[in-house]
Amino acid sequence: MPLRHEARAALACLALAGSVPRAQAEVASWYGSGHRTANGERFVPDGLTAAHRSLPFGTRVRVTYGGRSVVVRINDRGPFIAGRAIDLSRGAARAIGLAGVGRVHLAILG
Repeated sequence: MPLRHEARAALACLALAGSVPRAQAEVASWYGSGHRTANGERFVPDGLTAAHRSLPFGTRVRVTYGGRSVVVRINDRGPFIAGRAIDLSRGAARAIGLAGVGRVHLAILG
């Protein structure tokens, strides 16, 4: 069955943007200030969302830290600090016990 145009575009975007390979170790942080996200949603600090520089909005990513994992949905852009790959919402960070900045494993679920 051929991929729909939207699916092909999303896959091309991931390939061109240097997407996160399955279970790659990356540096993560969290943020909790209220604002509008880059996709226009109201930011919910206790939600299970995250900011990433290049993954398409709506992409689900499994984030694992210290043996605990959470699935987040990309709805914002960032982080804007060099060396960090993903900014988790406060709720997502709490779910895995991330208290500041830490090395996590990321797996794109789609």
